Amino acid sequence: MGVRGIKDQRVILTAGGSGIGRAIADLLIENGAKVHICDIADDFLDKFAKDHPNAGVTKADVSSEADVARLFADAANTLGGLDAMINNAGIAGPTKPVEDITLDEWKSCLDIGLTGQFLCTRLAVPLLKANGGGSIVNMSSVAGKYGFPGRSPYSAVKYGVIGITETWARELGPSNIRVNAILPGVVEGARIESVIAGQAKLKGKSIEETKKSLLAHVSLRRMVTAQDIAETTMFLMSDAAKNVSGQSIAVDANVETI
Repeated sequence: MGVRGIKDQRVILTAGGSGIGRAIADLLIENGAKVHICDIADDFLDKFAKDHPNAGVTKADVSSEADVARLFADAANTLGGLDAMINNAGIAGPTKPVEDITLDEWKSCLDIGLTGQFLCTRLAVPLLKANGGGSIVNMSSVAGKYGFPGRSPYSAVKYGVIGITETWARELGPSNIRVNAILPGVVEGARIESVIAGQAKLKGKSIEETKKSLLAHVSLRRMVTAQDIAETTMFLMSDAAKNVSGQSIAVDANVETI
């Protein structure tokens, strides 16, 4: 039995080929949604297309206005309308003191993680309005709640995502469009392992020491999973969340500080 209100929803999902995005796509498809994803990695896209031959796939960089326009053109053919936009794309960015971060590193992180959400939402909103409403889920992070030493661009992006989420929720609410943000905590997988390695190098500690120190500030003393994030995303899209908007929901085992 599927989650109420998910079956036949038409969904565009960015960075859907791996990690959190792939977990979201798999869960939505399992529950009867019609999904069109984008990603930049050919191998992830090929694997996704093989596993989900009825889903839509576009190779696109969300920081590119032309790529986003092509994504939406492809999705119009695949979906024929839109019920939900999931802005998942983002990159970890550098782990460096602020004085060592290059302008290109700064811009790359903001262009993908923040401007990309703007470019996609700008095209999604007319489709959602034509549909009579829908939902937008933006991926932020607990780094949007706390300062994150050594991660200036990433933290700036994630604070920004919360800001646009609250703004769009107020702006689009009268059109029956709900907008929420999810704030993942320490998510199991290759990305966090890379971040931990970078933090360890920055602080001159071992990877194990750094990981232990990180989880010492998580109340439940554990990482969360991509599946946890996927299930919260689906809830926010479902009828159960029909009156949930403008919220920043942490799925983080209660990160106390970072």
